This record gives sequence, structure tokens and C-alpha cells, in this order.
Amino acid sequence: MNAIQTGATAAACSAINQVIADLPEGPRTMVGIATFDCTIHFYNLKRALQQPLMLVVPDVQDVYTPLESDVVVPLAEAAFLAMKSTGGKLLVFQSVLPSAGLGSLSAREAEGRSNISAGEKEAHKLLQPADKALKTMAIEFAEYQVYYYYPFSALSDPAKLYNDLRWNVIRPQGFEAVMRVRCSQGIQVQEYSGNFCRRIPTDVDLPAIDCDKTIMVSLKHDDKLQEGTECAFQCALLYTTVYGQRRIRVSTLSLPCTNMLSNLFRSADLDTQFACITKQVASEIPSAPLAQVRDQATSICVNILYSYRKFCATVSSSGQLILPEALKLLPLYTLALMKSTGLRSEGRIDDRSFWINHVSPLPTPLIIPLVYPRMIAIHDLDEKELDDSTIPSPIPLSSEHITDEGIYLLENGEDCLICVGNSVQSSSLQQLFGISSVEEISSQFTLQQYDNPLSKKLNAIVNEIRRQRCSYLRLKFCKKGDPSGMTFFSHMVEDKTQSGLSYVEYLVHIHRQIQSKMA
Repeated sequence: MNAIQTGATAAACSAINQVIADLPEGPRTMVGIATFDCTIHFYNLKRALQQPLMLVVPDVQDVYTPLESDVVVPLAEAAFLAMKSTGGKLLVFQSVLPSAGLGSLSAREAEGRSNISAGEKEAHKLLQPADKALKTMAIEFAEYQVYYYYPFSALSDPAKLYNDLRWNVIRPQGFEAVMRVRCSQGIQVQEYSGNFCRRIPTDVDLPAIDCDKTIMVSLKHDDKLQEGTECAFQCALLYTTVYGQRRIRVSTLSLPCTNMLSNLFRSADLDTQFACITKQVASEIPSAPLAQVRDQATSICVNILYSYRKFCATVSSSGQLILPEALKLLPLYTLALMKSTGLRSEGRIDDRSFWINHVSPLPTPLIIPLVYPRMIAIHDLDEKELDDSTIPSPIPLSSEHITDEGIYLLENGEDCLICVGNSVQSSSLQQLFGISSVEEISSQFTLQQYDNPLSKKLNAIVNEIRRQRCSYLRLKFCKKGDPSGMTFFSHMVEDKTQSGLSYVEYLVHIHRQIQSKMA
């Protein structure tokens, strides 16, 4: 009933109905539908029938498919069994925990809140699987992606649900993939990270792979590399296209070797470095207390900067914090990571669980925006010359840059929050949102385009962000002084909070840690 009452069922049915027309045509494209409540319903979609025939399976403890064919036709456990002979992609729409049959679950978040002091120590246990059957099934599926709409809004979420579903089925993708990474002598693969299955140590098995997924490969330096030579890395991916063609894609990278650590720091890639740190930290959250994981993130940052200070920096006063130019923002992003949804103590366990699943396969360019979102002022777009860029220059994530007279947009690649000050001019509200006062604001809304330059510029900015992020973005209004405003200000990671240092304080903390190691 929850899905029906919130409008999620209607939104899902509408999205599926629209997306079917976008599926690639051909004999390999097949579609099947199953629904469930306390029983499971399969549908015979045979063309000869005047309408689909619903077949009910009441035994949810020992699930079976009632038909050998016609359940999946041209153009949960049950769906897994239905697809077993053909393979394919399973899309599950669910609004509550499964409460009946194999893999049924009960709400456990209250366990982590029953004792405040224990909540910090034991919360990670709630992220571990409660049912081995579900874990086994996840391993069999291997490659997966989670979409999260909480709380579901019948007003603003159907458009995002449709766009997410459409991109899921039309984006460049392959099936039945096997990947292997090879390196020059002196370097070897140490570990793979991401969503996949491994049957043998050297290969990564991927039932499906698409353009939005990243697999992180950690390399080990186990032999001397000669100065002036090059080392090579090669990734080979064997896969089947949606049209049934078997292909292999080979990517090769060759890099110069150096004995100078300063050259390494000079060429450091901050985005990639921080993506690796974030994925490593995310993988630790289900198995360790949050305080320990946060300390681990700081230790990684300190060790990198300590190595630079000890081996690369010129002689200088010990009271000066020296940062490599390429990694000068590493402390800021590390602080943002510690205050992110995945690592902060407050918040819902479901939000943290989604964050971990989201980070694991996330492409490198989307990692930094996720933990250090982009914030821009939109109340004065008429006054700004944007040069060649549609999007204005970002503002630091600090409340000192936010005024009561301003309107600010903050986006992290998933959500787009618009914060409205209490003293904003009514003319700006009217031009941008078609309202005359702050009191008329509702947290859930859809962005309209009005016939004025300010509204057109805002719509162009939102569309460009959606294009850059390959995500429709969920729009939410936030007002200073109410819970939605608190959500917005929780992203001001450079501010001091009850549970975290300000950016300046964190730099001092990092500096002291480096000084301690130097001593």
C-alpha cells in the first residue's frame, strides 16, 4: 500500500510504459513483468492472448515459475528464475522492506538508536547483510546499481524516475563481460574494487557493464624501474553488445618512470587520488566504527603530505604547512569526506547504505562533487557575465558566503538544493519560481521556465548540470530556519559543527600531525 499511497506505483508504471519504446529493437530484446505483494504474480504475455494472463504463485518460501516460456517475451528470486535461461537485466521497484517469503527483513535502524553511545560504535553492523540468501543472490547478479528516492514525491520524482529508467536502458552498455588488467614487469595488480564477481584471481567477471561504472585497480610496485624508461598498463574487456556482437576493447597507457619523488607529486592527479581514497574509505564503513574510519581518512591525507614535506619540500620553518601544488585541496576534500553522508554520525542508516553503494562504481569525475558539492548564487544571474560557461563560478561551502537576501543552488550530482533567504526580493522569486513570498515555498517542486531572462538562465544552468552529471537531479527547495534549511547548511563543510572542525581548524590539525611525524 505504501507504494500506491505515495504515487510510486503510478510513477513506475508510467515510466516503464514510456521507456519500452526506447528499447533497442531486435530478436535479442525481450521484456517480462512480475509484480508482488504477499504473493508473486507472473504475466503470460503471449501475443495470441487478448490480454496478459496473470499467474499467481502463493508459495513465496519455495518460488517457482509457472510457465517455461512466454513469461519473458520479445520486445527478486522469482524474476531471477524467470530470466535464468535467457540472462538479462532485472529492474526492481520497491518502496518498503520485503516482509514475507525468502529473504524477508525487519527494520533494524532502531537498534542503532536505542543507545546513543552505542549508536556510534555499533551502527556499522546495521550495514552488514541480515540474510545470507540475499547476499548469495547479490553475488550471482554481481553487477548492480541502486536508485534512491526518499521521501518519494508524486510531484517532483516521476520525472527523475523516468529519466533514470530511460538512461538505464539506452546508455552504452554490454553484457557477459570479462576484464583483465596487465602491467609491465616491476608492477603488478594488487586489488580490484567495484561491483563485479571474480572466479579466478586474474579476471573480473561482469554480467553487465555500462558507461557509468568504474572499476578501481590498485597496483603494487614490486621491482626497480629504470629512470628514463616507460612502464605500460593494458586493460582488455571482452563483452557482448546489446545486439549480440562479441567484441573486445583494449586500452593501453604508457607512462615515463622517474626516481624523483618530486616529479611524482608534480604530476599527481587529485581527482583520481581522492576517488581512490573515497572508495577505500567507503569499503571500510560496514565493518568498522565511523570514528575509526574518519581517522583512517585523515591518516591517509597526513601520510601523503608528510611524504611530500620530508622528501620533496625545500628547507623551511617547521611552523609552515607546505602542500604540493597538485594536491593543495586534498585536506579540504578529506574534511568534506569526513562530513559526508557516509561518514557523519547523524542521519539515517538507509542514506549511509545508499551512499556506500553509490560510491563503489562511481566514475572519478563525479566523486569530488558528491562530497564537496558545487554552490552558485542565482539571485544575481542578470548581473553576471558568464563568458563561455553557462554555469557561474562556484562559491566556497561556508555559511559566511550566504546572505539573507540571496538565493543559492547547490548540487552534488544526485540532488539539487535551492536555498532561499528570508529577505529575498519578491521580484526575484516571481521571475524565478512564479511565487511572491518565501512563505509560498514548498520543499518539493518542479522547475518551470518563465518568459524572463532570469528564469531562462536558471533553466539553462540546471540543464547544463544535468548534462554534465548524466543525472536528472532531484530539485528541492530549502528555507533558512526550518529542517530543509538545516539540510542545506549541512553541506557547508568549511564551517565548524558540533561533530567536526572548520576548514582552518582542520588544516591546523593536519599540520600538527605532520609535525609530530617529522619529530
